Amino acid sequence: MKAQKVLFIGLVWPEPTSSAAGTRIIQLVNFFKERGFEVHFASAAQPSDFSFDLHNIGVKTHQILLNHSSFNLWIKEFQPEIVVFDRFMIEEQYGWRVQQECPNTLRILDTEDLHFLRKAREAQQKAGRPFTDEALFSVEAKRETAAILRCDLSLIISEEEIKILTEKFKISASILHYLPFLEKEITAEQVQHWNSFEEREGYVFIGNFMHEPNWHTVKTLKTGIWPILRKLSAQASLHIYGSYPPQKALQLQNKTDRFFVHGRADNAQSTIAKHRVLLAPITFGAGIKGKFIDAMQTGTPNVTTSVGAESMHKGLPWGGFIENDWTAFCEKATLLHSDKEEWLKAQHNGTVILNSLYCKTDFEDLFLSRIKKIYHNLQQHRQQNFIGEILKHQSLQSTRYMSLWIEEKNKKRH
Repeated sequence: MKAQKVLFIGLVWPEPTSSAAGTRIIQLVNFFKERGFEVHFASAAQPSDFSFDLHNIGVKTHQILLNHSSFNLWIKEFQPEIVVFDRFMIEEQYGWRVQQECPNTLRILDTEDLHFLRKAREAQQKAGRPFTDEALFSVEAKRETAAILRCDLSLIISEEEIKILTEKFKISASILHYLPFLEKEITAEQVQHWNSFEEREGYVFIGNFMHEPNWHTVKTLKTGIWPILRKLSAQASLHIYGSYPPQKALQLQNKTDRFFVHGRADNAQSTIAKHRVLLAPITFGAGIKGKFIDAMQTGTPNVTTSVGAESMHKGLPWGGFIENDWTAFCEKATLLHSDKEEWLKAQHNGTVILNSLYCKTDFEDLFLSRIKKIYHNLQQHRQQNFIGEILKHQSLQSTRYMSLWIEEKNKKRH
């Protein structure tokens, strides 16, 4: 029997060493590969030096163009059974083209996180206002929820986000699927090989600098946390890692104050594992955070905020501490850094969280079953999502006509 074709359309070529988003998309690629699908990946972006080698895992790659009818000709001939859009902006660009040329293709949106939620929290934070639900109902929310409604299934990484979509925006759970990071179980043997308390030193933060919540967190560490914490932990250093650091980030380094900015880490987990405590005073964001998954995978306790830990532990004891007051945050960080017993307890809690809530074997069969059910009942599934069918009607496809207008404009230019 011929393998079914899955086409991923990427915003960028995946960089799992640069961001959690890159790790997430590779997990999805591997999911389909391991279940016998023929996997293809296409993007209009240019590969970077850090792009994942998709060919190495048997994925066929395709360079496509933005706002160009050549994509229509190509996908009409290609006819994949499933298309996965990497974030809502990609659905806006290519969703109508897929719909036009491959009407029977199952369309899946991987949201990564809800962009409108992150943007709303960021706007409220910068304006110095407390976050309220009214801030959610933005233009970005209209765009992102429209993309969700146009797709047959949207993958949501956080249960808090599913709650927002179903309760605040009244989106049917029938087109949403909770799929967090898909991790291997931490075994007792792995735990034995982790760096010990004594083998580690200092504090660490890691995050892609192109992601605004990470850059804001680094500034918080510099101005709000470290001035307090370096006095409490007199010998310890704070090490900042992250891909694509701007000059303004590198200039924050101060060796005298033991505040080090290293830039990109070749391997996030082995880098985190050198340090005793991960610090993440995150004040806005969305989704679930890859840095905490990496910390749990390496037995590294952390201190974060309620926003940082949101939707990540479902009431289980946190693998460290959750504090929103900076003085208390620093006191708990000092406790973890100096008290081996507290540190080991936090490490154990992190292991329980990961094995209980992120073990891939708990999610993959259910996900495959959901895909198959929708695929074999696609017409009925779409009829139950009639608002989505309305949004796909050509009279409401502003993204389609904008794309066609850009294409015509580009023709005249050349």
